Amino acid sequence: MANKDIGLSEHEAPQDFAATLERLEALVNQLESGELSLEDSLAAFEQGVNLTRDAQRRLDEAELKVRALIEQPDDSLHDMPFAEPEAGDVGER
Repeated sequence: MANKDIGLSEHEAPQDFAATLERLEALVNQLESGELSLEDSLAAFEQGVNLTRDAQRRLDEAELKVRALIEQPDDSLHDMPFAEPEAGDVGER
């Protein structure tokens, strides 16, 4: 089976989180179908890993933004500075 069935290359990540999840779901369905060749299965798996990393990065960024917004006693929101995660902290979940 040709590589066209697994779609996007690792350089073509979806533009938003929902599209990333949809692409991951499509890859899982293709892998579970058992219809891909070994080579295409490996390519789909690799793309899934890359998409998963991208999704985790997006979630981490969103979490930092949410943590930066602190509700004040007067019910206003205030941006608080935060320390960027160190390079070793990314992906250690």
